[in-house]
Amino acid sequence: MDYITELMSPQVFAMAMIVALLAGVVKGMVGFAMPLIIISGLSTVMEPRLALAGLLFPTLLSNLWQSLRQGPAAALASVKHFKVFIIVGGIALAVSAQMVRVIPAATLFILIGGPVLVFTLIQLLGWRPRIAPQHRTRVEATAGLIAGSMGGFSGTWGPPTVLFLVALNTPKLDQIRVQGVLFGLGAIVLLLAHIGSGVLRTDTLPFALSTVPPAMAGMWVGIRLSDRIDQEAFRRATLFVLLIAALNLLRRGILG
Repeated sequence: MDYITELMSPQVFAMAMIVALLAGVVKGMVGFAMPLIIISGLSTVMEPRLALAGLLFPTLLSNLWQSLRQGPAAALASVKHFKVFIIVGGIALAVSAQMVRVIPAATLFILIGGPVLVFTLIQLLGWRPRIAPQHRTRVEATAGLIAGSMGGFSGTWGPPTVLFLVALNTPKLDQIRVQGVLFGLGAIVLLLAHIGSGVLRTDTLPFALSTVPPAMAGMWVGIRLSDRIDQEAFRRATLFVLLIAALNLLRRGILG
């Protein structure tokens, strides 16, 4: 805690805890967006790499919780069903994380935020995309490549992953579990990658751990809310969060 108190004021630290709590609530409701909310909120008041450290442990633990709600067998089945996404996304994440210091992320934010915004708006207006079985592997590999690259640069890989699952018309409980599995495996790779990149160090570890309690408390609240909504309400809530995420990505890409 000495490093935290030296690095930031009590007000900034309190804001970081509130951001983590809010991220947990949204994560519990729709199954994603925790890294996006944490990195967006914290980056406005602290150095971006420290903000990135603050999302590593909440992201890992929340996805472990989410993926195992229906038991280990269901989680393992999800791993097998989406193995192409996992393999391609994991490799892309590990590689891009090592380039976080030398390549600006602004272009990546714009290239991902723009299509996500258009795709989400079209769906909110009534279009329901479908992925033909013969194109499934190619689309899955592409989605994994985009999501993994985005995750390594920014710590957030939810939007392209969720768009892929929505396009598959995945039922609510299955989608939440699959997101937990995919994001959880990605979170492990991300954590290890940023030990290597220098984002997670001895002096940033206390702050990285401090965001866990509020994030988990928020997730507990969000799960209770999610259990009360039906499939269509869940779909629209997911698209709404994606819309906000896309606008934020564009903001970060344009304004920095």
